[in-house]
Amino acid sequence: MNVDFVELDHVARGIRGKLVEMSHAAGTPHLGSSLSCVDILVAAYWGVLRIDSQNPDDPERDRFILSKGHAATTLYATLAERGFFPRAVLDTFTKSGSVLAEHPGPRCVPGIEAATGSLGHGLSLGIGMALAARIQKRNYRVIVVMSDGECNEGSVWEAAQFAPAQKLDQLAVVIDYNKWQATGRSNEIMSLDPLRQKWEAFGWNSFDVDGHDRKALIEILQRTSDGSGKPLAIVAHTTKGKGISFMEDDNNWHYRIPNAEEVLKAKRELKLI
Repeated sequence: MNVDFVELDHVARGIRGKLVEMSHAAGTPHLGSSLSCVDILVAAYWGVLRIDSQNPDDPERDRFILSKGHAATTLYATLAERGFFPRAVLDTFTKSGSVLAEHPGPRCVPGIEAATGSLGHGLSLGIGMALAARIQKRNYRVIVVMSDGECNEGSVWEAAQFAPAQKLDQLAVVIDYNKWQATGRSNEIMSLDPLRQKWEAFGWNSFDVDGHDRKALIEILQRTSDGSGKPLAIVAHTTKGKGISFMEDDNNWHYRIPNAEEVLKAKRELKLI
């Protein structure tokens, strides 16, 4: 897959600007969490996933699960930018009668594979899809994006044991490790570190990566099976609120909603106006 990284920078900045607009217009939180995973989704959707916006139900398509469903605006904006539905639909986010809720609903728009946001379930959903591929003798891959706080859930580690046992090497998980949860630092709430080594100990091919380095993310996500049957785990080190200086690493933006002045300030920083 040929990738224009200059174009991807433009795409990522545009998506970040749209997320700020959507949070302001809808009065919805989780902006910091949405901004931290933008580059992960851009890398996946422009550099890795075999998908066709004109044939979103192709049985051979790769599957993408945003397990951290509270970052739904990032997935919506990404799908719109990739042509799965008109960009104008984003302006209806959370409005009465809109198909775009605060967390993704099942098949609410083309490209959404499952309802997510009840944390700890997305990886198990991805495992089910990977098993289905094997049973149906299909070659699609499954990518699941999780939050670091989600790794507090016991169901995640049950799934993390099951996938290697089943040799699901067409499955990849990316942890958006922005170091924050709703009420504090992730490692102060639960002892996550050393996170990569934990996934490795559970039988995964595991990597640490700068979660804002789209080239590095694509290179790792494009790795093919080495014959070991091990699924892929990527611990993507990110910054909450990435791309907007007054939001970066400030956990107030887990729940804070930008005002009109802050929207303009953010868009100027992103060189969108």
